[in-house]
Amino acid sequence: MADLVQACRKRLESLKADRQPHESVWRDCADYTFPALAHGLQTTVIDATDAQRRQVQIYDPTAGDSVNTGAASIMGAMVPSNAQWYDYDVGSETEDERRWLDGAARFGWENIHSANFDAEAMDCVVSALVHGWFVLYCDEHQDEGGLYFEAWPVGECWVAASRAGGRIDTVYRERDLTVGQVVAEYGLDSVSEGVRRKHEDGKIDEKVRTVHVIEPRAIHAVGASMARNLPWASVHYESATNTLLRESGYHEFPCMAPRWRRLPGSTYATGPVADALPTVKALNEAMRLTLLGAETAICPPLKVVDDGVINARNMRVGPRKILTCASVDSIEPLMTGAKVEIGFATLEQLQGQVKKILLADQLPPADGPVKTAYEWSVRVDQMRKILGPLFARFQAEFLQGLVERVFGLTWRANERSGFQLLGRPPQSLAGRNFSVRYLSPLARAQRLEDVAAMDRFEQTLAAEAAVDSSVLDVYDFEEAARQRHRLLGVPQKTLRDQKAIDARRKAQAQAQAQAQQQAVASQGQMDMQSAMAQRLAQG
Repeated sequence: MADLVQACRKRLESLKADRQPHESVWRDCADYTFPALAHGLQTTVIDATDAQRRQVQIYDPTAGDSVNTGAASIMGAMVPSNAQWYDYDVGSETEDERRWLDGAARFGWENIHSANFDAEAMDCVVSALVHGWFVLYCDEHQDEGGLYFEAWPVGECWVAASRAGGRIDTVYRERDLTVGQVVAEYGLDSVSEGVRRKHEDGKIDEKVRTVHVIEPRAIHAVGASMARNLPWASVHYESATNTLLRESGYHEFPCMAPRWRRLPGSTYATGPVADALPTVKALNEAMRLTLLGAETAICPPLKVVDDGVINARNMRVGPRKILTCASVDSIEPLMTGAKVEIGFATLEQLQGQVKKILLADQLPPADGPVKTAYEWSVRVDQMRKILGPLFARFQAEFLQGLVERVFGLTWRANERSGFQLLGRPPQSLAGRNFSVRYLSPLARAQRLEDVAAMDRFEQTLAAEAAVDSSVLDVYDFEEAARQRHRLLGVPQKTLRDQKAIDARRKAQAQAQAQAQQQAVASQGQMDMQSAMAQRLAQG
């Protein structure tokens, strides 16, 4: 046990040395947007007072507002809570397989958003824009059931990847807990003697520094049931005494740690705020100077004639003040000729640049010409197609890990419940690999080109069919409808399966045949009546 803690402690020191060169950049990015996010960087502890003191140094809030707007846009485009944004696919699945996969994806999506994912993920995306990365922990509630998410502060986490250029699969988190929290989490028998003594003395609010290690195991058992044999190790220990608090494991990597723009030769990354930082600093300084210029224009300095009567050093100038002077020409305002409007024009230009870099200018101004709903939707889809490539790494390292973790937790809960949550899957799915198909607005925007190409081709076919109708035989309209249904991300339950389609067509054919028989019988009866009428007329 002591060797395990010593190995973790030694690696944590190495990880701290690797992260240290980047912390100054992340701290500058936080100081000009949300100063509280600098907590833990460069061993800085920021409380509410420190955050407020740093906040008042920000003269222009455009950067912080743009980060909030950009984060909300990303959340709405990638993981909307009002629409299912992913599905499972195994390729060439049957109707029963498709039905079970749709149910599993729907169940996972509902459990993600019925938990605290939306609140924690929003904080994570803000951290991604400011720092360029974040850590989101996902696990199952031990007592209540369901999913549980927790955004870990960047200042408390050190990360690494087992493979060069691969996804992050190692997280070390160092944080301070109270004595009461440590005892409640790990039990009185697991803590060190010093913590046990403080708990017995009632000092339950004193701080204890703990470390949580999550990293892949070099040797693990396939399909293991014991926590210590699982693929990912989980180690908790006290930093001061090297006391092992708990050793367990995970079936999947429980943390999502995506990176916005990875730094060369490093595991860490920077975000859009780092790109906008020079402009943000210039904007902050320009706003300070503009406010000074506006103050000078509103309350200009005075020119005073030193005539032996007026003592400029003892004058108190301000509103509702009475100044005694020998002549009205003794005191005059000093017109500096400062043009404050130039400062405001500069501010507007810099604010536009900051909004563009931080993804907050996706829509035109609301005070422009009135647009229809279709024009707005086209504008939004166009912006999403432009922004799509920017989120490639972000989506692969965030959403892929999230879906894999949620599927693993859901599957094991389904087995424990006797397959009552999702039902027993078809036997044909055993041993097959599934892939994730994203249905988010951002993913659908990337596929609209295929839909537009199909529409143009069908219009061309319709024009050619007016000359020769046999040209329609080259196009499978039924398969085209299914492809359009998939590309547009329409809910799967709206599409009839093949059995329902065959039954519907059979019923329509039977109804058509009966109608034809009735028409023939009716025509025969009419012919017979007409013949009888003719014979009567002849008689």
